[in-house]
Amino acid sequence: MNIDKKDYARFLRDNLFTRKQIDQYIENHPELFPKSIIESGYKLNGRTMVSKKIGYEMVKIKTCGEQYQIQPSFILPYMRGNTDEASNAMFLLKFNVPYWALAYIFGKDAMYWYRLAVSLGHNSIVGTTVKSGELLPENILADEEHITINGKKSYIATTVAQECLLGAEVSRGCGDEDLKEAYMVFKEEAQDINPNYSPVTVNTDGWSATKNAWRYLFPAIVIIQCFLHAYIKIRDRALKKMQSLFKEIGDKVWDCYKATDKRSFSQRIRRVKQWALKNVPDSIMKEKLLDLCSKCSLWIRFYDFPKAHRTSNALDRLMKLMNRHKFSHQGYHSSVEVTNLNIRAYALIFNFAPSCPETIKKHNGMESPFERLNKFKYHENWFHNLLIASSLGGYRNQHSKTL
Repeated sequence: MNIDKKDYARFLRDNLFTRKQIDQYIENHPELFPKSIIESGYKLNGRTMVSKKIGYEMVKIKTCGEQYQIQPSFILPYMRGNTDEASNAMFLLKFNVPYWALAYIFGKDAMYWYRLAVSLGHNSIVGTTVKSGELLPENILADEEHITINGKKSYIATTVAQECLLGAEVSRGCGDEDLKEAYMVFKEEAQDINPNYSPVTVNTDGWSATKNAWRYLFPAIVIIQCFLHAYIKIRDRALKKMQSLFKEIGDKVWDCYKATDKRSFSQRIRRVKQWALKNVPDSIMKEKLLDLCSKCSLWIRFYDFPKAHRTSNALDRLMKLMNRHKFSHQGYHSSVEVTNLNIRAYALIFNFAPSCPETIKKHNGMESPFERLNKFKYHENWFHNLLIASSLGGYRNQHSKTL
């Protein structure tokens, strides 16, 4: 909870003040509390023992036989320290500053900062980031980032929507079953908020296992194949001696993309195919161009869902950051489970940490992807904001006993 440090002694001792603060928070932000409190109320149930680490205690409440602790946002989880003192160090993790450097600047030791960061990965990414079922995205993007864990190839099944990383789960392989299991985490976290949630569209790069995984998880979903990836396949096959011809091909391909309706798009694709058969020499580049033309039925699906993502640009921008995170770790050297927590923690830090000043100005002062998605924030300090949003671990079904 967002409790001012100067009022905390009164919050601990004055029951009327305590109830007033809790009741007001429940009214304003019911998503942070277990459903039993909303339905059946609560009663104050004493306090915890004074922490030997930092000298604070916490209020306990009870509802429907379950006991919870009210943790002020200025105290780090598990009484690790002061949130304000940790905030700047945690912000630098968005830019992959190494843990030893954080220890050099801010004190403690490297393992202190590593454990604090990785512990964030236990929270639900979707539940912590999306605070209302109405805000769950209808149109998402999905792809896999290649990584190594102790020298073994793995993947990060990444789900993106509305500038936020909503899924980042390690998959040991890139086959159907592996990706189903990895992307299932996004489904479970989203349906923890709204049991009936099902996205309308998902944009993918065309990898069959990715498409199969999403069709399995959400049978009604519409797959929108990324047009940009089809263009990249042509570009990457263009030989130096064909560069001038490739420029003409690129202009024609993107002219198709700019078509305003199905009919116009289909006509332009047919013309490109006819032109290619006559004017482009036999080559792998020509094969990929004709392959793009043959998939007209895939590209025109977009016109039925104009709010869907037609290309993967919105995902690629965020995956570049994931790639830097991977590079800064020189691959990952922990277990799969710890690596998974590390990556999930990075996703949450990205969602809550302030953007650059130009982006903040562009969005009328809204600082983070979380704030731009939800149109509010719990606290002016981004790390307080993250810790408050992670009440109950970001879940709605009472996974945690700390509010």
